Amino acid sequence: MLAALAAAYCSASSAQHPYPVKPIRMIVPTAPGGGTDLLARVLAQKLTENLGQQVIVDNRGGGGTTIGAAAAAKSPPDGYTILVHHISLGFNQTFYRNLPYDALRDFAPISLLAAQPYLVVVHPSLPVRSIKDLVALAKAHPAEITYASGGAGSGPFIATELLKQVAHITLLHVPYRGSGPALVDVVAGHAQLMLATMSLAYPHVKAGRVRALAVTSPQRARTAPTIPTVAESGLASYQFVGWYGLLAPAGTPQAIIARLNAGVASIMTADDVREKIAGDGMDPMTSTSAEFGAYLKSEVERWAKVVKATGIYAD
Repeated sequence: MLAALAAAYCSASSAQHPYPVKPIRMIVPTAPGGGTDLLARVLAQKLTENLGQQVIVDNRGGGGTTIGAAAAAKSPPDGYTILVHHISLGFNQTFYRNLPYDALRDFAPISLLAAQPYLVVVHPSLPVRSIKDLVALAKAHPAEITYASGGAGSGPFIATELLKQVAHITLLHVPYRGSGPALVDVVAGHAQLMLATMSLAYPHVKAGRVRALAVTSPQRARTAPTIPTVAESGLASYQFVGWYGLLAPAGTPQAIIARLNAGVASIMTADDVREKIAGDGMDPMTSTSAEFGAYLKSEVERWAKVVKATGIYAD
């Protein structure tokens, strides 16, 4: 009887106070200015309108995205902390030997958000104009060409390490606390090479501040059809497409997950958002929570094989 009364009270309370009733924190595990941050800010603005409560972006860069992800994983599972993450969530599960969270156990997937290729870009002073030129120069001068990334375990790091493995070259890694600051230093000439998201790098390519050598997707990008793929540039087995997703701490009530998933589905299929995301070089996506969970599991398994085969563990 008491249990039934308690359940009835909770149900009535929930009906009187539907989620959300206060602002929501959206953790972004990268510095401002990168692809994840750009997408998160579009989503936060639209979710604010959709949910009727302010969604506040909280950048927690560093540690190859592990600092922000750990903060989200350890937050109360009440729907008031959510996380926008990307492909490194699956990669870092094996790359870091002592990760402070488990990608599959400690998060409740909400929805996939978008996917996008990366661009291989170099400072104009580097005397290369193609992937073939880059590989030849790197082999002639091993470990002399510097590449920037948002830190070990970040998307640019993963993409470049794969390129190194496929091309059999050695590059010198220069880590930063986010992809935005990393690309700034490539533009300034302090680092020579970066594999950066299309949304982050392409404006600099169009402005002539960096030179694009190739795109990492299997096909040429719609927004930059004149730029060849890495595969058609001589490294046939190479491809890399980043993804983004929205998650909450494990244990977040299913009703809240469903509410957020419905909001994301409405937002990511809206014409203005699709146009904005596509203009940034991303392909908008939606999924069910279960579909994203299954995809994340497949990504953890996929990158575990790559990390173990290459031996590229964090120090």
